[in-house]
Amino acid sequence: MTDPVKPPRKSGGAHFFAAAGYSLGGLRRLARESAFRQELALILGLVLLLLIFRASPAEILGLLVLGCLLVAVEALNTALEVLVDHLSPGWSQFAKETKDLGSLAVACAVGATVLYAGIVLFL
Repeated sequence: MTDPVKPPRKSGGAHFFAAAGYSLGGLRRLARESAFRQELALILGLVLLLLIFRASPAEILGLLVLGCLLVAVEALNTALEVLVDHLSPGWSQFAKETKDLGSLAVACAVGATVLYAGIVLFL
């Protein structure tokens, strides 16, 4: 078996478009995760609630920023899980702890997003 050939590095505008393509590939991969779809529904639901209760544009923008951070944390957690599954196909304490920590990071991001929306809606 031969090793795949590494493609040459791109620079300038070509690098920008290549990076955008990689990001879209990551989004397509993330869309296969049920947790991502649930978090997306949560974010959209919270935005809808803020719109219904006439939150200010700045408050809605704050929620959207937190929503983007939640998606970023979920993407990192998914990447971590894919890597751990590759390195440790069977059960191991290392895999469990790594996945638990990734899950904690996502839970913190979800909590911050919901807390922010609650503060906007009820205070």
